[in-house]
Amino acid sequence: MTKETKVEVNPRRVLSSGNSMLYGHFIEQFHRQIYGGIFDPDSPLSDEQGFRQDVLDALKNIGTPIVRWPGGCFVSNYHWEDGVGKREPFFDKAWRVEEPNLFGTDEFVAFCRLIGAEPYICTNAGTGTAEEMSNWVEYCNLKEEGKYAKMRQENGLKEPFNVKYWSIGNENYGNWEIGAKDQKEWARLVLESAKMMKRVDPTIELLAASISDLDWNINLLKEAGDFLDWISIHGYWDRLHEVDNPSPYETCMIHTLEIEEQILKTKHILGSLGYLNKIKIAFDEWNLRGWHHPNVHRGDWMADDIITSRDRNDINSTYTMADAVFNACFLNTCLKHSDVIGMANFAPVINTRGAIFTHEDGLVLRSTYYVFELYTKCMGDKIVDTWTSQNDFFEVKHGGKTYHVPSLDVIATTREGSENVRIAIINRHPNEKRVINIKNNIQFENGTVYSIIGSSKDAYNDIDQLDNCKTVQHTVKVNAYEAAVEVEPHSVNVLVFE
Repeated sequence: MTKETKVEVNPRRVLSSGNSMLYGHFIEQFHRQIYGGIFDPDSPLSDEQGFRQDVLDALKNIGTPIVRWPGGCFVSNYHWEDGVGKREPFFDKAWRVEEPNLFGTDEFVAFCRLIGAEPYICTNAGTGTAEEMSNWVEYCNLKEEGKYAKMRQENGLKEPFNVKYWSIGNENYGNWEIGAKDQKEWARLVLESAKMMKRVDPTIELLAASISDLDWNINLLKEAGDFLDWISIHGYWDRLHEVDNPSPYETCMIHTLEIEEQILKTKHILGSLGYLNKIKIAFDEWNLRGWHHPNVHRGDWMADDIITSRDRNDINSTYTMADAVFNACFLNTCLKHSDVIGMANFAPVINTRGAIFTHEDGLVLRSTYYVFELYTKCMGDKIVDTWTSQNDFFEVKHGGKTYHVPSLDVIATTREGSENVRIAIINRHPNEKRVINIKNNIQFENGTVYSIIGSSKDAYNDIDQLDNCKTVQHTVKVNAYEAAVEVEPHSVNVLVFE
């Protein structure tokens, strides 16, 4: 007998407002994300600027709101002036390969404009300086004043780019990052960089690389908090950097329970230091799966076939319904905490662990792509009060422990100017359907369920099997204030009441 769960929704009680930038993305000069990903001048599928037209169409279809670039670890040895005007290849010390340097600031902004996304630039706080960061703002945002605005004009770009979002650094707290800093060094560099960048353009919004650690943020926020609009945190839960052995479905469901802790810890730190409601959190790199790049920091790089090892990131069978369910749980968690989370950037959007896979003849849309399509098209921007009778769990044994994973993750939303209710219902259970009995305090006439389903929990899409994971829809019978909907196992669903 299929288990039933009760859900009560009060659409008139708005808890918070979600920002569309929660559905943002990220690209980096790593493996095939740029070259052979979004940018491929030699492909017959590319436009006259070298951008893959099918990729642009796919990104426009999911309403990509913002894209972060150029890193990632890459940025900590990237000097932006080398990527405008006359270009020369250079050795990328972060990823230990030659960077052809054909894709720089001008191309990135053009790419964002083509897909209708806000460009978000992450600056070099590793080997770079405060002055170099502020010069980058000059190049992008000043109309004609000074050396760098004139440089942009000489490159054929008369009007300023007006880039609004800028991050000081990337993971500079970590010993893996080129130019890592201790807490006091970091706080001072952020302060001086922020001062210079905002003197160039006071309208920009500044982020700084952070971590959910009290000591790190005490130094950062006491020194530079008054200049910051955001702090940036990152999360990869299935850590595959050295050994590419992706976790099975059930283990991935345990990871869905770990997302909230990092958000709450960072939120409490902001509150304890007096910056709650003044500084927001950007989860500007996140993915269930960590990128596979063994032996980056040690060993004889000539002895390790770097390119072949990184090709493992593009094995499409890795990206199953587990990834789709995890992504939906991540987005639900961000929506639930949208009072403090204002931006999130899936890392990356294309190839590597991305939602889109490119090959010479076209695209594969992985299971995660459909989650962004579903949420951007069907979910609302107002999070409303929801009660769930959550007494439904399944057991997962992992690492010598037994975890009790809730089968369901539910959140309800509405849209500004509309009373339609949009309810995300995620069924984590690997094998069993669930029936959701929903009660509203507004009367509705009809309902439609849009569902991402897979032929099994391990289903994936590939070049020769494009719809093993797909979106389907069906109508739901509504009885005034009540309705019942059955959801498949390992599925992501949005129920829209009209």
